[in-house]
Amino acid sequence: MKKVEKKVQKEYFAAILDGRKRFEVRLADFDCEPGDMLVLKEQVDDELTGREIECEVLYEFNTKDIEKFYSKEDIEKYGLAILAIRKKFDFKK
Repeated sequence: MKKVEKKVQKEYFAAILDGRKRFEVRLADFDCEPGDMLVLKEQVDDELTGREIECEVLYEFNTKDIEKFYSKEDIEKYGLAILAIRKKFDFKK
């Protein structure tokens, strides 16, 4: 397991902190894999606030791999939707 440290703007930091944001989109200029620790440091403008969150990497997907499924033309035309999802649970007894 390795630790990767990255900065994140305050609004996204808050969304991660309260559980609304369960994904992270980054330039793939570093190596990471499931089990690694992503340390996100809150940033306001260009200043770090000192707050940070440790997040475990559960899944990693490089968007270059998406070209296996969609043409470059369609990606250029429509863009890519990055979705935060979770399995739906039925709590009925």
